[in-house]
Amino acid sequence: MPLKNTPGEWGGVSKALHWLIVVLIIVMGYLGLTMVDLPISPHKIATYALHKSIGITILALVVLRLLWRLYAGAPAAVPGTSRWQHVAATAMHWALYTLLLAMPISGWIVNSATGFPLQWFGMINLPALVARNHDLHEQMTEVHEFLFWTMVVLAVLHALAAIGHHFIQRDATLTRMLPRGWLRNRNQGDAT
Repeated sequence: MPLKNTPGEWGGVSKALHWLIVVLIIVMGYLGLTMVDLPISPHKIATYALHKSIGITILALVVLRLLWRLYAGAPAAVPGTSRWQHVAATAMHWALYTLLLAMPISGWIVNSATGFPLQWFGMINLPALVARNHDLHEQMTEVHEFLFWTMVVLAVLHALAAIGHHFIQRDATLTRMLPRGWLRNRNQGDAT
C-alpha cells in the first residue's frame, strides 16, 4: 500500500490518521459522557486530564491530517458517483474536519475559562486561550456539547453513507479507506 494517496485509493498515512482519530473520538465520547458524573476524587481529576490530553492529541492529528491532505491530495470520486453524491461527500468531509478542529479548541477554551492549567499528558504545559471567566466557561461548555452531538450525527451519517456505498451501490468508497483485504469489494476485487 502506498503511503501517499493515489487517484483510486487513500494512502497508508491517510488511512492510519483516519482510523486513529476515529478510535480517539470514540474514547473521548465515552470519557466525556461518563466523567461528569464521577464523584470528586483523584480518579475524576485523572479522567478529566486524560480527556484534555487526548483532545489536544486529536487537534494535532487533525492538523497533521489536513496538511497531509494538502500535500498528498485526495482520491478521485469513485467511478459512477453522481455529482450530488460527490458534492455531499466533500461537504461532509469538510464539516467533519471543521468539527474535529472546533471540538478540541472549544474544550481548550472551556478549560482556560475555568482557570485550570492545561497539560498534555503531564509533560507539556499549554497556554490559556482566554482569561478566567465563569460566564464564558458556561457558554463554551454548551458549545462544546453541541459540537460533540453535531459531530456524532455527522459521523454516523458518514459511516452509513460508506456502508450504503459498499452494500447497496457495491462500489469501492468504503474499501479504499480500509486496510487492504478488509471487506473486499464484490465488484472490484483487489483493485480497490
